[in-house]
Amino acid sequence: MDIERPDIAQAQRRKRIFWFVSAGVIILLMTLAVSRLEPAVPAVAKSIVVQDTVKKGEFHRRVRGNGTLVPERILWIPTRSQGRVEVIRVLPGAEVKADTVLVELSNPELTQAVQELELQLKAAEAENEKIRLELENQRLSLEASVAALKADLTEAEFDAEIDEELAGEGFISEFSKRKSRARADVLKTQYNTEEKRLSIAGKLVTAQLTAERARTEQIRGRLQLKRQLVKSLNIRAGIDGVLQKLGENELLQVGQQLPIGANVARVAIPTRLMAEIKIPETQAKDVQQGQNVSVDTRNGIVEGRVSRVDPSVNNGTVTVDVTLSGPLPKGARPDLSVDGTIELETVSDVLYVGRPVQGQAESKLGLFRVVNDGKEAVRVPVKLGRSSVNYIEIIDGLNAGDRVVLSDMSQWDEYDRIRLK
Repeated sequence: MDIERPDIAQAQRRKRIFWFVSAGVIILLMTLAVSRLEPAVPAVAKSIVVQDTVKKGEFHRRVRGNGTLVPERILWIPTRSQGRVEVIRVLPGAEVKADTVLVELSNPELTQAVQELELQLKAAEAENEKIRLELENQRLSLEASVAALKADLTEAEFDAEIDEELAGEGFISEFSKRKSRARADVLKTQYNTEEKRLSIAGKLVTAQLTAERARTEQIRGRLQLKRQLVKSLNIRAGIDGVLQKLGENELLQVGQQLPIGANVARVAIPTRLMAEIKIPETQAKDVQQGQNVSVDTRNGIVEGRVSRVDPSVNNGTVTVDVTLSGPLPKGARPDLSVDGTIELETVSDVLYVGRPVQGQAESKLGLFRVVNDGKEAVRVPVKLGRSSVNYIEIIDGLNAGDRVVLSDMSQWDEYDRIRLK
């Protein structure tokens, strides 16, 4: 028969409880240990990252932009009157002199207007001569009348003096004497009046002739202007240079009708070139007139100076005009693409490093500083200052001699440490 052993069952139960508790404790300890483990450090190949060492010394601030060579003097030649293109004498690329005729235009209405004004001028000149002769005749008539009155006055004065003597001796009556004096006085009044009329007539002749001459000169001026407009139908170069374009947007064609003020041709002096450099608006704030510039023409470096900074922004860039001081290399011509580097300033005793991919002036960012003999890199906060083309100032976060990673490390933003292999 079986005999119950309660002590053995109790011992087995205790043993099972012990193992369950032990397993729970082990699982809990393992969970805590795993939670406290740091994430795995990613490995990055040294060959794919760019590194640079923080330096201290002179910091040359520069900005760079691309642009083109353009003539210092460009002359657009507009039409002074509307016209139809009859003849194109010179094509773009040809060397021209100032008096070279480039294009001949025609304007029948303008030619007719010149002919009509020439007839009007002849008629006005004839009318002037007619009026001058008429006024001269009137003046001569007045002079003859004054001369006759003067003669009559002289005779009357003489008769009055004789009658006064005769009346004094009693040969004639007092009435005869007074009558002679009265006649002399009347003639004297008439003479004075006619003299005034003659003087006024002379001024009137001058005034009328001046008015007629003014009307004639007005017609002559209009005729001269029309003749100049007819002459301007022959479009000339205006300066010695090279014809760059015929037409403002499209090549000029024979038979094309041009309005007043339309740009017919563009002439430039190819030996006197300047550079137009486009600088990003965020970097153009410190560009000033007179700063030194190095212009790379792809066939040599030409030195120059900033001559003008455009006050407006166009498509995110500021146009900077550069006057070239050095000789141009062979092959330099208008519209040649160039690169320009502008020297802003030189600052001494400054910490600087190669410009990181995401580094902007006056900003903060995290850079990986190389540690452990180049085997690892840790992220450190860095405050940046002024920037240049290839370098940027370090204000805080790094020391001279520190080596940092300049490449784009955005894919490792969640890590503060990486391993370099």
